[in-house]
Amino acid sequence: MRTERTDGARSKASPAGAKLSRRKLLELGAAAGSAVLVGGRRPVRGVAAAAPVLDPLPPGRDTEILRMQADIRRALQKPVEQRNWIMVIDGRKCVGCQACVVACAAENVLPPGVSYRSVPEIEYGTYPNVRRYPMPTQCMQCDKPPCLEAANAIAPGSITKRPDGIVAIDYTKFRGRAAFDAAFKACPYRALYYDDGRFYTQPTPAFQPYEEAVSHDYGRRWVRDRVRRGEPPIGGGRKCHFCLHRLNAGLVPACVSTCIGRAIYFGDKNDPQSLVNEVLEKHAGKVLRIRENRGTEPRVYYICDDVQLSTSVHT
Repeated sequence: MRTERTDGARSKASPAGAKLSRRKLLELGAAAGSAVLVGGRRPVRGVAAAAPVLDPLPPGRDTEILRMQADIRRALQKPVEQRNWIMVIDGRKCVGCQACVVACAAENVLPPGVSYRSVPEIEYGTYPNVRRYPMPTQCMQCDKPPCLEAANAIAPGSITKRPDGIVAIDYTKFRGRAAFDAAFKACPYRALYYDDGRFYTQPTPAFQPYEEAVSHDYGRRWVRDRVRRGEPPIGGGRKCHFCLHRLNAGLVPACVSTCIGRAIYFGDKNDPQSLVNEVLEKHAGKVLRIRENRGTEPRVYYICDDVQLSTSVHT
């Protein structure tokens, strides 16, 4: 028996040979639409469908983001000096996809030459036994930041250490190459970038408005003006600030929520119930802080299987 045709031709399977009515077609479309889901969760836009039954969140993935956001909101209920922001990166989960780099640039409206986050590939071993692995990195928010003393010696007040641990930049004071170069040379993590006023679409016929979108570094509104290029943040140093504007809204940093491998954790180290403390305790013996021997006391922790090897690579 041949199946019905839905193009209006007479069906050879139907004894009456009747055409499908417009009403029948709509009913068939609605029935099909109710079964068309994206990832088993949401109906395709524009397709009539009954309300689907949503699958529960997979354990260990989206639920971790929700838990970290709950940790952050709990920390926000305390005075700022009682918060202790840290980041934990499980290098074994990182796949080097660069999603966190892109998310960071989009979230903070970063211009050419400025990248708060990078994922270089580290190579070790000798031929033919050579291995490479991605190494997510950014400002380590050091408790003893060498950049602070170096920059402030030239431009007083340009870099400060917040009570919650974040190393903050005052864009109105951290100006010019002299202060930036001093801070850049002092930083063992190469985490500072100079905003020289360039735009991605500057040499093209059509300048794109998104390059003048508002950014919210340190809780203020900043607009990079292509006409008045002498105004901050142009003309000074910039770096990661743990997405402070998102933290103040009870959200995790952009890199954390974007990581496809769920390799990044964030929270309050002063909170014994926080996920970051749970992760550090679970992987005790496999935790290191990069270049800790420089006396910087970084706030970004890494988890790896071979701490001794990783430490030897990051001297």
